[in-house]
Amino acid sequence: MSRASRLGRVQPVTDPAVPHPVKLAPSLLACDFARLGEELQAIQGADWAHVDVMDGAFVPNISFGLPILAAARRASSLFMDVHLMIQHPERYLRDFAEAGADGLTVHVESTPHLHRAVQQIRELGKKAGVTLNPGTPLEALRPVLADVDLVLIMSVNPGFGGQKFIPSSLERIRTLRRWLDDLGSAAEIQVDGGVTPQNARAVVHAGATCLVAGSAVYGPDGAQAGLERLREALK
Repeated sequence: MSRASRLGRVQPVTDPAVPHPVKLAPSLLACDFARLGEELQAIQGADWAHVDVMDGAFVPNISFGLPILAAARRASSLFMDVHLMIQHPERYLRDFAEAGADGLTVHVESTPHLHRAVQQIRELGKKAGVTLNPGTPLEALRPVLADVDLVLIMSVNPGFGGQKFIPSSLERIRTLRRWLDDLGSAAEIQVDGGVTPQNARAVVHAGATCLVAGSAVYGPDGAQAGLERLREALK
């Protein structure tokens, strides 16, 4: 599969006020699951749909798994960006790929075999991503940086939606941007946690190329309006 295919459909924000194209990936964790199909249709103007999978062990919460991902896949043509907050994710990579994931992101803390997990994802023909908790040194990512399509900077502690952005995340994004540039890597820098219209520009100027947002998109006036507010904030 070509790199372009792994990266999915792109509808970037290209306003000159931001330094590079930006993908928007609404987090389905914040949507109304009784209306999953409608909620997905409301974000068809986004670039990706972000799917948070939690096992209640790696993080202190349980979200959804394979059946919900499969249902989302049937309901939408959006790129399904799956963030696995689970222990030993290598056990389930094929299952999530077959359920409809286009990209799979694993935590450095969740497996002693991170490089092997990345290779498994790529062998499945999917976009390979890695991430780490805010308290884990960024250096833990360096051994696999040349092998991934995406690096996710968690700007909150994983496991719950609606948390506030951790300000020190901006420096982590800047550092990662330098490392990827030094490698000549085209990997996405994705940021997840507390992203709002108020801080989106700062996150992008630090080096992010993909923003995940949950409660900032799925607000009381609907996901389409929330998505538009994010786009406007980047102008």
